[in-house]
Order: sequence, then structure tokens, then C-alpha cells
Amino acid sequence: MPFFPHLSAPLDLGFTTLRNRVIMGSMHTGLEDRFYHYDKLAAFYRERARGGVGLIVTGGISPNRQGWLLPFGGTLNFAGDLWNHRKVTRAVHEEGGKIVMQILHAGRYGYQPFVVSASAKKSPISPFTPKALSERGIERTIRAYVRCARLAQRAGYDGVEIMGSEGYLLNQFLCARTNLRQDRWGGPIENRMRLPLEIVRRMRAAIGSDFIIMYRHSLLDLVEGGNSWDDVVQVAKALEQAGVTILNTGYGWHEARVPTIVTSVPRAAFASVAGRLRREVGIPVVASNRINTPHDLEAILMRGDADLVSMARPFLADPEFVQKAVDGRAEAINTCIACNQACLDHTFARLPASCMVNPRAGRETELRYTPATAVRRVAVVGAGPAGLSAAVVAAERGHQVSLFDASGTIGGQFKIAMQIPGKEEFAETLRYFANRLLATGVQLNLQQRVSRAQLLAQDFDDIVLATGIVPRLPHIAGIEHPKVLSYLDVLQGKAAVGPRVAVVGAGGIGFDVCQYLLHDPGLAVPEPLSHWLREWGVDLAAASDGGLVPPRPDLPLRQIYLLQRKTSKVGAGLGKTSGWVHRSSLLRKGVEMLSAVQYERIDDAGLHITVDGQARLLEVDHVVICAGQESQTELMDGGGQGPARFHLIGGAALAGELDAKRAIREGAELAARL
Repeated sequence: MPFFPHLSAPLDLGFTTLRNRVIMGSMHTGLEDRFYHYDKLAAFYRERARGGVGLIVTGGISPNRQGWLLPFGGTLNFAGDLWNHRKVTRAVHEEGGKIVMQILHAGRYGYQPFVVSASAKKSPISPFTPKALSERGIERTIRAYVRCARLAQRAGYDGVEIMGSEGYLLNQFLCARTNLRQDRWGGPIENRMRLPLEIVRRMRAAIGSDFIIMYRHSLLDLVEGGNSWDDVVQVAKALEQAGVTILNTGYGWHEARVPTIVTSVPRAAFASVAGRLRREVGIPVVASNRINTPHDLEAILMRGDADLVSMARPFLADPEFVQKAVDGRAEAINTCIACNQACLDHTFARLPASCMVNPRAGRETELRYTPATAVRRVAVVGAGPAGLSAAVVAAERGHQVSLFDASGTIGGQFKIAMQIPGKEEFAETLRYFANRLLATGVQLNLQQRVSRAQLLAQDFDDIVLATGIVPRLPHIAGIEHPKVLSYLDVLQGKAAVGPRVAVVGAGGIGFDVCQYLLHDPGLAVPEPLSHWLREWGVDLAAASDGGLVPPRPDLPLRQIYLLQRKTSKVGAGLGKTSGWVHRSSLLRKGVEMLSAVQYERIDDAGLHITVDGQARLLEVDHVVICAGQESQTELMDGGGQGPARFHLIGGAALAGELDAKRAIREGAELAARL
């Protein structure tokens, strides 16, 4: 029996066969938007096709200028674009894979002045008010979709995916929330679905029967004014009749206030909804969103919840995901932890997408782990994210690597992060690195606090200091009071914390500490999915329009104040796509967030502060300090000179706000240069 037999089973579509049931879902990498990046884009997709994925979906390509997501975004609307796209299709086909191009019209989500939509109703996530498409404008849009599909066929793609979910143009026409029209394109669902159906019908007529048309259909809009389940099913059946080959699934608009892909969302949370749709139609249905292990993927297929499973970011984390799974090496997969830090956050910052746990993603032509021309003896001090990254890449390249850490286990700050409710996935990265340490032959020396003299005495050629940070104590009168606790002591369970707490410092660590203190580790852990659904007000049965119900968060375990000196909004420095989730979660639990705080003193009465010129006493039992970090660099005393070369990476090089993305990237980049 093969490993993961459902995952690895081919799927016969009649005119073509997919080699397995795994789809690499669409991701906007930032490389699609410029013709001079298509060599890099081809290399990116080549690695994923070589890794065994059955079908790749590209990042969104607009059918016309009005559909741009970003100014001058990737567009396929004339023959001159074909040369670059053929680089991509050729690379995938040479590795035995198949690839479809996603056609994405942003509608009112476009960050550019040409935006159009069903109605002139502005989106909360774009500064531009859309123009309502006229009858002639709708006709031009339909022709643009068809032209785009025909060009994709000429470029060598195996099909197209029509993006109809996440609140983009076709979703905007489908929902009464954004479709306020009174003509034949608005009103009842039969009219609202006219645009996507007309696009599919004309597209199928233009490209013939032997070409994949996958439609990404929104099953739960998760916004007020979203569609009912009956509407969803009616549209799906009509799409099937119109000529769709595969129905992909999407959940939540980008403006929804319900998270769907961050790490706190339970794995495979929406798979059962795809299963309900599968029982209503006769074409293959795809499950998607927060699926990141072959075990979950296999279980979804085995239960009959889907014919295929789509994962996007897991292929940033590990391009060999499928091959490792079918070879029986699932423990060697570099698992996506859904942090969003280098993928979606980069996209919103208009930077090329990459991956926190795999900095090569999107940089395959630049960051190469080539065999070393000369073997060097390398010491790495510190087994946190930076040190682990440096050690395994250096060893992979053929260097002799010794890794030292004073702790009894690897992980550094990741061991702290995985204690936070909703961040349990961080343990997967440590599992991956532990596997790589063994596979690459790194000599692991735990519970060893080494000195500079000991390192120099061992004749290493390079000494990499990834010694991390120590928490910084701010200058506050009474900082030595017994009420004051370090965040490390709290998160490591070394300190009991009372029912009333002030958290000083509202960066990422401060938010994590609040989340930790709102959870009682002594209580039984609730069933993750049902608990999350109650917390955020999600109805997977979609009995209500959009799948929303009133949220029922748990009662807060503690009274917490989250404080910062900065005058900006608390949480403003958190990630674009996950920060609002952390903020909303804490606000629901009654955490009081205060900016522009002056800390006066800490005494038996509590924490004395001044806010907006008003003195205030927070009568708290404890004050937890999360006010930054300082680099541990004592091993650099004496400079970087000597018989060995010294290198600083991660928190040891720059403390600031802890940044695992930078730490892992620096470790890999340094090791690639040695």
C-alpha cells in the first residue's frame, strides 16, 4: 500500500488526468506583475512541480486594466504577454506537472483608480470608490475574460481558474451586500449570478471541451449581506451546467472580520462545508483553507469531503510536500505555520512573497544552497530559529557543524511562542529542524554554555553567534517590586499571576502575553473547532446568510491592561493580515488597551500611570514587563577577529522587536555564503 493512498490517487477528468489529488492554490507572489520577473516565477513553479504537486494555480492575472489588484498588475490581454507566460508553463510541464492560470478581476478591491464593480459602493479596504459597470461595461468585461482564457490556452496553460470568491468582482455581483442593481444583473440570485454564468458559457464555447475551467466559489461569505446556503448551491449547480470542470471553494471576504487562514484558525476548519457542496454537484469539488499536513489532507479525501485538496502557503514552506508524503517522509515536511509574516504581509506591503520558515521561497534563483567548494568547521551557538537555520543549511552544503545551546532542548523563542494559545503550530517548525539536524549530521550539544575561549580552542573556521536576547527592563520607579514579572517567567510557567494584570509593552510579545493570561492551562482544552466557531460567530451549516451568527466568546479569565508609551494605536505595528485578529480577540475578552502612557511608579497599590495628562492608578496584582529586548553578545567580547571568523545573526545581531522571519533568513543567507 502506498503512503497516503487517497492523496496520491490520480484523478481522471476525461480529457486529462491529474497525477494526484493535491492542488497548489493561488498565491500572489509579486513576481506575476513584472515581465522581468518571469524567469524567477518559472523557477518558483518548477520546484513545486518537481516536488510532485498534481495541479498548480498561478497568482491572480487580470483580464483587463480595470481588474488590476495593484497598479500595473499582472495582466494577460494581448499576444505580446505570451512569451513570458510560456516560460512558466514550459517549466511546469518539463517536471511532469499541470498548471492553470487564475483570472482575477479585483473589482472594488483594486488599489488603483480604474476600479469598477456591480455598484458604486466603496470597499473598506481600498481608498478608491468603484464605478458601477454599465451594460456595455459588463459586455466588455465578459469579452475580456474570454480573451484572457484563450490567450492562456495559447500560452500552454492546462486551464484557467476563475476567481469568484474572497469578495472580488464576481463575488461582488453575486451578493446583495455589494450588488444594488435594479437591472437584469441585480436583484434576485438568478440575476446576480448572470455575470459569472455568462463568462463560463462563453469561455467554454471559445476554448473547447479539453481545457480545465476551475471556478473558485464562495461557500461562506462571512460578511453581512452574504449569500444563503441555498444561493450557494443554486449557483454551483448552474456553474456545473455552464461548463465548469472543477469547483474550488473559498471562505470569507477580505473585509470580513472573521479570520480564515491565520494560525489560530483550526486546521481544516472548513472542509465539511466543501463536503456538503460535493453532495450537491456531479463535478469534482476542492477543499481549501488552513490545511497544512498530509494527514489532514488524506482524512478529508477519505471522508469524502472533497475530490481534491488545495493548499497554497504550505508549498511556500516546502516545495517537496507531496513527494515527501508519498515517500513516507511526512516528518521531514517543513510545515506552514500560517504566520502570514513573509507571504500575505509582504503582498500587502507590495513586496515579493516569501516564507518565514523557508526563506528560499520566491528566491530560488538567488538563495541557493550549493555544495561547498571547501569544507569548513563551523560552530553555531544558540539553537533558536536563527541558529537552527544556519546550522542545517551549512551542514546541508557539506560543512562540519557543531550546534551549542545552554538549554536542554532546541527552539529558543519558538519554545516560548508555541505556549501561546493559537500558536501551537510553531512546534511544527521545531519538529522539522530536529529532523534536519539528524539528516544533515549536525553535532548537537545541548546543556552546554560555551565560552569564547572554549570555542577558540576547538579550531573552528567560523563561529556563528545566534545567542538571542535577554528582556530589557524599562526605567520605572519601583521596577524591583515583587509585583513585577518578566514575560519569560510568565510564559515559561515560572511565576504565578494574579487575576488583575498590567502588561507593559504592546508589541507582539505583549499581545502574546495577554492571550496566554486569558487562558487557564489548568482547565481542560476545549474542542478546537467548536470553540473557535463560537468565539468568532461562524455557522458552518450556513443557516444564516453569509454563515455568520452572534459570537459567544469565553468569559475573561483575568482583568488585563495592555499599555504602551507610543501614541499610535495599540497593535499598529503588528502584521497587516494577522494583527487585527489578535486585537479583536483581546478586545472581546475585555482587555483595556492604552496608548501614550507615562509610567510613574510601581508600589503595593499597583501601577501608577498618566494618560492624556490624567493620573491613574491600576490596582493590579502583577505587572508583566514586555518592553523590548537586548542582544546577548558577550561572546563577541574581543571583537570578531582571531583564528576563527565570528558572525552575528538573529536577535544577537539586532534585538528590537523579535523577528523570527529575519532570524531564519539571516541564518540561511549566512550559511549559503560560507
